[in-house]
Amino acid sequence: MHCDPRFSRVREVFERHFTEGEELGAAFAVYLDGELVVDLWDGVADRHTGRRWERDTPAFAYSCTKAITATVLLRLVERGMVDVTAPVADAWPEFGARGKGAITLEQVLTHQCGLPVLEEPVPVEEFEDQAAIAARLAGQAPLWEPGSAHGYHALTYGFLLGEVIRRVTGTSVGELVAAEIAGPLGLELWVGAPDEVIARTARLKAGDRPRFLTATEAPTGAGPKSTAATADDRPEDALAAMARAALDPQSLMNRALGNPGMHLLKGGANHPVILRAGWPAAGMVSTARGLAGFYRALIAGELLGPGTLRDALRTRVKGPDRVLFLDSAFGLGFMRPSLTFLMPSETAFGHSGLGGSIGLGDAERGLAVGYVMNKMANAVSGNLRGIRLVEAVYKSL
Repeated sequence: MHCDPRFSRVREVFERHFTEGEELGAAFAVYLDGELVVDLWDGVADRHTGRRWERDTPAFAYSCTKAITATVLLRLVERGMVDVTAPVADAWPEFGARGKGAITLEQVLTHQCGLPVLEEPVPVEEFEDQAAIAARLAGQAPLWEPGSAHGYHALTYGFLLGEVIRRVTGTSVGELVAAEIAGPLGLELWVGAPDEVIARTARLKAGDRPRFLTATEAPTGAGPKSTAATADDRPEDALAAMARAALDPQSLMNRALGNPGMHLLKGGANHPVILRAGWPAAGMVSTARGLAGFYRALIAGELLGPGTLRDALRTRVKGPDRVLFLDSAFGLGFMRPSLTFLMPSETAFGHSGLGGSIGLGDAERGLAVGYVMNKMANAVSGNLRGIRLVEAVYKSL
């Protein structure tokens, strides 16, 4: 393990999480101005066998995947192969059915296209057939007028963008990540893991019923100054609606999160079918160092031109989220600081994952951060452990 003395408080927070029993196994990595200044790991990768978490232990990072998929698409934009302002149907004609002909790629990237759920249950037999799942979405009508509102497309985001990428390149998101991002940069990051990686992937331990971490639970200073709630102004109506939705299997939130249903497989996200499938919204397996390394390369201009990244980080939507209930904010596929992406700095961007994983970049401060763990928090977006660690990084600057 390695921790630059300047970031000693980060190591203290990381170790305290284990001492106090908050972590099972976890890893945290930070690059500052291109230098790996924090590379920590500890704990147990598999509580059943006692297998230790090693330097190269990866973990399933759920929606942290979305930022990688967005980057794959934006690389195609830079090559002139797609246009985010153009209709999705230009690349995928079947998508234009049922009133979807004018939906743009930008609306998909910003969760505005009105397709947050798959209406029919996806059978297990289709879990590795992304084209078949995408065809189901092509046959649906939007749940709201595209562009009139936004709501988190927890899983459908990836099937929609993945199909556009496949139509344009003839290649899957996972294959492009391996060939153009992870492979050339030497990153321990896979969107669709091979068998030898699956064998050493940490096994997740399920948390309680998912809910949303709110700003009232975050460490002091976490969350953007303009949107962080306090005990006096927390959005009670949104929290109450969210709590009701969590208990309702037919709520938009549960339908968005639960189909395709990972729970249908023994072990859920630990099952090889899920780890191998490479769903472009929630299918990445990565070490913390690999995830941080992706953001290091992104802010260094190695994956996207500076102008492309600046435009991608421009907040397109911000406010009440039809699926998450609390305020969310998105650029082109990247989360921006909001109640559902609590960050100490307005210049931070990235994506969190179900249960608590975090990938983060901050070009102004030269920061790139990755956090993965296997003890799932009962939060759909955010994790107190990860937020504490990120806060410690910023306080160390």
